[in-house]
Amino acid sequence: MQNKKITFIGAGNMGGAILSGLITRNLVEASNVTVFDTYEPKLVEFEEKYKVNTEKDVSLAVKQADIVILAVKPNVMESVLQNIASSLKETVILVSIAAGVSIENIVKNTFDSVKVARIMPNTPAMVGEGMSSVSVNDKVTEEEANLVLEIFNSLGKAELVPESLIDAVTGLSGSGPAYVYMFIEALADGAVVEGMPRDKAYKFAAQTVLGAAKMVLETGMHPGALKDMVTSPGGTTIAAVKSLEANGLRNAVIEAVGAATQKSRDMKK
Repeated sequence: MQNKKITFIGAGNMGGAILSGLITRNLVEASNVTVFDTYEPKLVEFEEKYKVNTEKDVSLAVKQADIVILAVKPNVMESVLQNIASSLKETVILVSIAAGVSIENIVKNTFDSVKVARIMPNTPAMVGEGMSSVSVNDKVTEEEANLVLEIFNSLGKAELVPESLIDAVTGLSGSGPAYVYMFIEALADGAVVEGMPRDKAYKFAAQTVLGAAKMVLETGMHPGALKDMVTSPGGTTIAAVKSLEANGLRNAVIEAVGAATQKSRDMKK
C-alpha cells in the first residue's frame, strides 16, 4: 500500500474520513496522495492538514493513480467518469462510494476491462468506527480486493460481500446509524423522565450502546445469550425486556431495515 499512488475525486466528509484513516494509520505516504475537488478552499484545507498533493485538473489528478477513490455524489458520477476515462491507467482500481451507482454503470462509462470496487460505508467511518461493505467485479484480483479491504478497515471494519446484497447492507449499516441515534435519544428521554439531567442521560445512553456493541464484537457471543446474562429472574432488566417486546421493538426495527432496503432498490429503477 505504501508505494501505491492514490487519487481522491471529491473532498467531502466521507472522502476526508477515508483520507484521514489512510494517513493516520500510515497506510500510505502523503506524497503519494492527490486530491481533486471543484471547491478550492477544501483543497487548501487538505493540503495544509494532511500534506497531500492537490490538483485542479481532474484528468491530471488521475493520470498516474493506481487507485482512484470516487467520493462524489451519484448525480455527477457519470460525467466524472466520462471526463477521466481516457486518462486512467489500464491497471487502475476505481473505488466508488456513490450510493445507487452500480459496477455495471461504472464500467459502461469507462472501459470494459476496468477494475471496480463498490463500497457502502456509513457515517461512523468519520470517527474510525465505520462498517463498510466491499463489492468487486471479476477484473479485481484477490490481492487487489484485500488492498481495498485494508483501506476501509482503516475506518473501522470492512467485509467483502456480493453486489447483490448491497441494498440489504444499505438498509442495515448504511441507514442503521440513524436507528441507533433514535434509540439513544429514546433511552436518554426515559432517564430524563426519571429525573436524570439530559447531558448525563445522553452520555450514559451512548456509552451503554457502545459497550454493548463492543461486547457482541469482541466476545463473538450471540446477542440473545448476552441479553440473557443481564436478565436475572424477576429483576429489572427482564421487566424492561417484557415491555419492549409488548411494544413491538423487534418488529419495528425489522420493518425499518426492510423499508430502507426497499427504498434502496427503488432508487435504481
